[in-house]
Amino acid sequence: MGSKHNPPGNNRSRSTLSLLVVVGLCCFFYLLGAWQKSGFGKGDSIAMEITKQAQCTDIVTDLDFEPHHNTVKIPHKADPKPVSFKPCDVKLKDYTPCQEQDRAMKFPRENMIYRERHCPPDNEKLRCLVPAPKGYMTPFPWPKSRDYVHYANAPFKSLTVEKAGQNWVQFQGNVFKFPGGGTMFPQGADAYIEELASVIPIKDGSVRTALDTGCGVASWGAYMLKRNVLTMSFAPRDNHEAQVQFALERGVPAIIAVLGSILLPYPARAFDMAQCSRCLIPWTANEGTYLMEVDRVLRPGGYWVLSGPPINWKTWHKTWNRTKAELNAEQKRIEGIAESLCWEKKYEKGDIAIFRKKINDRSCDRSTPVDTCKRKDTDDVWYKEIETCVTPFPKVSNEEEVAGGKLKKFPERLFAVPPSISKGLINGVDEESYQEDINLWKKRVTGYKRINRLIGSTRYRNVMDMNAGLGGFAAALESPKSWVMNVIPTINKNTLSVVYERGLIGIYHDWCEGFSTYPRTYDFIHASGVFSLYQHSCKLEDILLETDRILRPEGIVIFRDEVDVLNDVRKIVDGMRWDTKLMDHEDGPLVPEKILVATKQYWVAGDDGNNSPSSSNSEEE
Repeated sequence: MGSKHNPPGNNRSRSTLSLLVVVGLCCFFYLLGAWQKSGFGKGDSIAMEITKQAQCTDIVTDLDFEPHHNTVKIPHKADPKPVSFKPCDVKLKDYTPCQEQDRAMKFPRENMIYRERHCPPDNEKLRCLVPAPKGYMTPFPWPKSRDYVHYANAPFKSLTVEKAGQNWVQFQGNVFKFPGGGTMFPQGADAYIEELASVIPIKDGSVRTALDTGCGVASWGAYMLKRNVLTMSFAPRDNHEAQVQFALERGVPAIIAVLGSILLPYPARAFDMAQCSRCLIPWTANEGTYLMEVDRVLRPGGYWVLSGPPINWKTWHKTWNRTKAELNAEQKRIEGIAESLCWEKKYEKGDIAIFRKKINDRSCDRSTPVDTCKRKDTDDVWYKEIETCVTPFPKVSNEEEVAGGKLKKFPERLFAVPPSISKGLINGVDEESYQEDINLWKKRVTGYKRINRLIGSTRYRNVMDMNAGLGGFAAALESPKSWVMNVIPTINKNTLSVVYERGLIGIYHDWCEGFSTYPRTYDFIHASGVFSLYQHSCKLEDILLETDRILRPEGIVIFRDEVDVLNDVRKIVDGMRWDTKLMDHEDGPLVPEKILVATKQYWVAGDDGNNSPSSSNSEEE
């Protein structure tokens, strides 16, 4: 009941007005929060501040400021209308857009130019879905996958014939078996690595990143994983079909690449170790240019292993159909180039020679002068021509200092401050922001594992981060059960040196082009900010179709981006036989960055797309 001083009508009017004012304030501060583009773990503080100012959560109970993953329902007017993409012809099931044979044969053979990347122009790009072959099965879980691959996934038997006496690969029933042998280690990769470990500190964490040039089926890299060493293996797409495809089916890092006329897509001083096991690279050609390129990517104090011709020529010269004089001269030439690079020969026995790179230029005593490279940025390598010059060491203050900075042993180096950051070489990144990045990605990966409990298990062995930044996602995910290919887009800040200094591996790439791998080679792809980065550079459709090409059936993708960008992404992927769910940021609904989780449906060539998912061999650990 009202009183004569406060008539009922006036009281109701004031109550209504107060409620409208409070609701208005709530709406204002909600929009203010959405306007702030936090996206970097600041959502909690924004939500708390808004809540304090508005103090209206008791009235408008639908607003929830607690950090959580809510499924986001897109308003009807913004509901995407997907474009449907048809399957490509079955003959394209192993399509590699930038290394296709027909296109390759149009380029010169000198310096392996025809085996390098040659991508189709925009009007020749495929706008269809590359199918899996009939009978495709989920790969065996690691470590079983190291030794066995389903024949249906890579039905190529030529290596079982060509390398029959070298213990590379055997065909047994409906699987390939990889006994762990190689041309130069017929007794197995384990025995070979043990011999290397008698000279090189492979076991104590000093060696973490390695490069295998002309890797074959990457058995060396597969067995180096037992020593907690991540090996970046590469081989060309040539008449030894499916080398890299076999490697990735086994769960071993590898890309399609060749030492030819352009620089390798890695930063300077990336690898602790490199090896050539009868890789057939002409090391003395072009005045030692290819050894100079290995030197560029080899860390000061790192090791280079050469096993095979011309080492042990006295034993094998007849088998190789070459003269003693020719092979002797070749070995001396290699050793001369190595000396000019400040490499010291530490070991030669049987078929193996091991060289170690000096730690700085002060410890280097060259007998003859060399041409040093004049490039200001030794990491600016994308499509840059190889030069016949030696990449200079970074300057040091004394003979004991490691050029470029000394690294801690792994795993300590994973979270230690990398030299590139402590020396101020990464613009906009200091020790404080580096630590913030570590904490941020630990939090985000924990959130991902709540979304999908299989993340971190052997179900997702081959992982890619399409926009890796400082490698925080890979570091937070680090486990023997998986490995991460950290991709640094060529249009983004160059941070790949940090990735390698942390003991992780990665590559430069332009996502407007095809990636240097076979179809169906990654189980889990992470894409943070990729589509905001590229939305004015090339078609999002092309990037998403390439993502589909390299993703396995039943593989997952996690996108992080602004909600408007993700709406555009969702519109495309809903026509690609992917199941999607748009979710709130970990810090709550007020953060404009959202998370789109996608799963690629299982389907194979000839399907109508309605098959139920295959569960064959999808064991978890």
